[in-house]
Amino acid sequence: MWRRVYLVLLAVRVYFALSPSYIHPDEHFQGPEVIAGDIFDWRITKTWEFTSPAPIRSVFPLWVVYGVPMHLLRWIAPGSEPPSPWLVFNALRILFFLISFVLEDWALQELVASPRLRRTSLLLLASSFVTWTYQTHTFSNAVETIGVAWALVLIQRIKTSKEAAWLSSGLFGLTVVFGFFNRITFPAFILLPAFQLFPHFLRHPTCIIPLTFITLLTAGAAIYYDTVFYSADTPTISLTSHTSLFNTAPVITPINNLLYNASPENLSNHGLHPRWAHFLVNLPQLLGPAILCLVTIRRASLPVLSAISGISLLSIFPHQEARFLIPAVPLLLCSISLPRNKILNRLWITSWIIFNVLLGTLFGVLHQGGVIPTQIYLGSLPSTPTPTTAVWWKTYSPPTWLLGARDDSLITVDLMGSPLDKLIETVKPLADCSRKNYLVAPISATALDQFVSINSPSQPFTLEKKWEHKNHINLDDLDFVDEGVLPTIQRVVGRRGLAVWGIGKIGC
Repeated sequence: MWRRVYLVLLAVRVYFALSPSYIHPDEHFQGPEVIAGDIFDWRITKTWEFTSPAPIRSVFPLWVVYGVPMHLLRWIAPGSEPPSPWLVFNALRILFFLISFVLEDWALQELVASPRLRRTSLLLLASSFVTWTYQTHTFSNAVETIGVAWALVLIQRIKTSKEAAWLSSGLFGLTVVFGFFNRITFPAFILLPAFQLFPHFLRHPTCIIPLTFITLLTAGAAIYYDTVFYSADTPTISLTSHTSLFNTAPVITPINNLLYNASPENLSNHGLHPRWAHFLVNLPQLLGPAILCLVTIRRASLPVLSAISGISLLSIFPHQEARFLIPAVPLLLCSISLPRNKILNRLWITSWIIFNVLLGTLFGVLHQGGVIPTQIYLGSLPSTPTPTTAVWWKTYSPPTWLLGARDDSLITVDLMGSPLDKLIETVKPLADCSRKNYLVAPISATALDQFVSINSPSQPFTLEKKWEHKNHINLDDLDFVDEGVLPTIQRVVGRRGLAVWGIGKIGC
């Protein structure tokens, strides 16, 4: 029975993997956005993490995770043209689904000894909205989750081995370095579990040889690769690009990242949170009803130690986002016990299903769900002799790489959450009779209604709907204070959708 349920949940995971929701800009701008430009020669937007004098993001793991599959797609794509951005987008989503399904579930089976608890753990993991959404999106946090799980598997293999475990020790060094260059939070999740390796290393000191060698080799390759990328006049991730390390100072991105995040002033630019936010806000948001089952944990297993280590150390820093704790979710889900009382068990399972269906639908389908399809639509429009401008308002930043080879024929202006006055100031000069320029905005933005139904010749411009994607909700558009709870929900949900408006001139 449990296998049938697991297969159904696997299909659910595939559905959410192919659903074009948009949880956070980092799933694009810290991954595919950087790599796609070099491989497909598409116009991209590089954020400050990659353009600052002391860059804080390593391209070494990005090439492994995104570059290899993109190169493969370019190789197998028919004809001389690169594959479409829509194909690349879905291929990466399927890849992340497969990585989660194969490597994450496999690691969980190794970490849980009891067959009964293993079945429960796999079902909990497969039915979690975090697995459906975050783990199938191109987040560095999703890669970190896999890395943490396998670091724990390797720790368990090493400490239980009666022999030297050279292979596992070398793989552990590789995993740690790759995880650290992917995200500097990675060591926080393996700090406490790693202490359990000391008895084995004392019994088999030769394990230190492959561990040290592979660690230094992988770190050297990552530093060399980052130095090549950031020292080149035209940064590229091509393997044919070579720059001598002796001619320039090495670029060690994790150190730059640590120094940046050690400054409270820098963190204040991204938002400061109370130090209890991870424990009291973010963790319950990710676990839902499972948070109540944490009291059932009786043993300090490797997953439990890893979760405690990671959450506690990350709570020291005042900038706290829920996605930072994603690696802890499978570790805690495989460590809890469900209520034994039949009534409580049914109530808990019901609440677990409702919680994950609601959160899965929100973050996996509706949350900024129109941004990706809209960008694909704009990228498919025929080029015009003069550049076309698309102004985005009240949405997450549109990933430029999804425009494909549009070059400069489509100019993107990202106003994010700017006030209406700024929007009018930006859009008014773009109004003409041909309506070749566009405004992309949520249908729930009622401030635009005045420009759709023109009642006065003094209006600065007119809007004509050209295209829309219905499955789009903008949570940043909630205004419970001024509108009230029910009217806000009716507006944001009832008028959900993202529209492309043609910008016209009065009198045309």
